[in-house]
Amino acid sequence: MRKLNSRRLRENIEKRINADIEACRVGGATVSVMQDDEIVYEGIFGVKNCETGEELKPDTIFRIASMTKPVTAAAVLIEMSRKHLSVDDLVSDYLPEYGDMDVGRIEDGRPVVTGHADVPLRIYHLLSHTSGIATGNIGDLRFMMSPEQKSTMQGVVGFYAGQPLGFEPLSAQMYSTTSFDVAARIIELTSGMPFDRYLEKELYAPLGMKDTTFAPTPEQFERLICLHNLDNERSVNVPGVPGCVFGDYALTYTGAGAGLASTLKDYQAFAQMLLHRGDGIIAPELVDRMASQNIPSSIMPGNQKWGLGVRVITEESYRYLPVRTFGWSGAYGTHFWVDPADKVTAVYMKNSVYDGGSGAVTAANFEKDVEEAFE
Repeated sequence: MRKLNSRRLRENIEKRINADIEACRVGGATVSVMQDDEIVYEGIFGVKNCETGEELKPDTIFRIASMTKPVTAAAVLIEMSRKHLSVDDLVSDYLPEYGDMDVGRIEDGRPVVTGHADVPLRIYHLLSHTSGIATGNIGDLRFMMSPEQKSTMQGVVGFYAGQPLGFEPLSAQMYSTTSFDVAARIIELTSGMPFDRYLEKELYAPLGMKDTTFAPTPEQFERLICLHNLDNERSVNVPGVPGCVFGDYALTYTGAGAGLASTLKDYQAFAQMLLHRGDGIIAPELVDRMASQNIPSSIMPGNQKWGLGVRVITEESYRYLPVRTFGWSGAYGTHFWVDPADKVTAVYMKNSVYDGGSGAVTAANFEKDVEEAFE
């Protein structure tokens, strides 16, 4: 196991983030790096509100967007650990309306069927972005949902059951947020619990994740960081939709692919659970499957592949992180990974519409700064 040099790590991270804040590329950020269950570095930078100058605090809450996906995948694996389902099961075993799917595309604003999906949907397709649900321009159908359909996860899942897939399952790989809603709906059926309540009982409570939620309380909304943007070389707030966490989706929508808000401490606890192969919450062999390549290399060439809800580094040619490291990012710039070989977990939290998502420069630089701190 390689050892992190705490002094070098501090210097790398602080130099980088302070420069980003000075250049207004970042409004505020919090980071945590742990190795062998010890905090090697933890830092809080910048402001919660670019207009008032209110500083970030340890309990500041962030929109984690697609870092919701690993949480949903973990919930599926909890149900699999209890023999309530298998990721190899057919989706139609639980949701019959997904049993006979067509393939198609959008033409002139309407879905057009181009063929039949001969390969049936399986749960692991939902978690590895190989389902075809709401992918390609078929995803634009979300603009055709009624406000009522869009207001609940069940409504979204029901809507897409009646639409064609973007491609036949496992014939291609294309990012899908809605497929995680389908997985969460299956959890509701196997557990008999609403998805948000399931997460609270089976994941948050055991891990002490007190501030991770789809629907923040008024007090938690007060701690939610303002969205940042870089405008005319200065940091500014971006007005969000009042009372919403992700986009304009209502709090009644438990968006299993992007809807959670969380804190640095909460998500670090989640990452540590994955490092410890489930920590008694998920069967260890299932965390191993989560963190392994789950799709053919032919449909996703390169040095990283999809596991179950996480990106897995599969080749040494990846820039910074070692092979077998896994994790993911969020649309507003959050980022995390788990490095089993070096027993490292790392979490970066920011909320910005400038430089967000899995391709964020801040995410790549955070990886670089940690990797270059090894002795």
